Amino acid sequence: MANIAVIGAGKWGEALHFALSQNNEVLITSRTKRDIKNFVSLDVALQSNYLIIAIPAQSVRQWLKENFIYNGQKVLVAAKGIEASTGSFLKEIYEEYVPSTHLGFISGPSFASEVMKGLPTALVLNSSSKQFYDEFTPFFPNFIKTYYSDDVIGAEIAGAYKNVLAIASGICTGLALGQNASASLISRGLVEMERFSKYFGETKTETFIGLSGAGDLFLTASSVLSRNYRVGLGLAQNKPLTQILEELEEVAEGVKTSEAIYNLSLKFGIYTPIAREVKLILDGKNPKESLKDLLKS
Repeated sequence: MANIAVIGAGKWGEALHFALSQNNEVLITSRTKRDIKNFVSLDVALQSNYLIIAIPAQSVRQWLKENFIYNGQKVLVAAKGIEASTGSFLKEIYEEYVPSTHLGFISGPSFASEVMKGLPTALVLNSSSKQFYDEFTPFFPNFIKTYYSDDVIGAEIAGAYKNVLAIASGICTGLALGQNASASLISRGLVEMERFSKYFGETKTETFIGLSGAGDLFLTASSVLSRNYRVGLGLAQNKPLTQILEELEEVAEGVKTSEAIYNLSLKFGIYTPIAREVKLILDGKNPKESLKDLLKS
């Protein structure tokens, strides 16, 4: 049996623990003790050969600095976001601690609640090393089909950007702008996402029209199961952001990621009108004013 541990017992971490436990003995740990089978201390979990780290993007740098010691582990990252304070991608942060050949990133459409029910989905394991994929993919249960991609930065940007677009989509729905507007927003958002990515590496178009881009975006931008979509619904109702996040009781990565994308776009002169308006709405701009500005930009 493989020596596997999930670090982070939020909904996604718990769902991955459930999925991988179908065929393997999998440990799990988190900052707060949870009543979950095979819950262990962090020290015990870190001794595993294969780690799945489901720690939110804005917290991971500090967590790695305070807790992680590299001992040859293979690390699969299960978070999606861009660090707001620095504009750093998760790949850049993790590679300070783990060699790229021992590092991979999950992408694709994956609501935790559906994974916990054993419902089928498909995910991409993105890594510079095909061997990394070959080692990890047998751990996944038969209700999750896995694919390999070496477009790590493209998948990472797609996974982060779709959360911002999901906020925009929630606003669109909340303002009752109609299905035409929603389809237009999502399709133009996909174009915007890929345009942004081109400034940061040789990303692949197939990443953005596949599971990591379109697949995850269509899911996250169209369902109340999406935390970021629910943030958008709340903004459309003119709720204060603090109230929305309190009611959510979960991390909505798109909030901080919108700040990171906004700042990077300003720095490099990237045209990202939808992400820009999401950031401005989060800062207090009236969503109806943002709509007017988007239609004429």
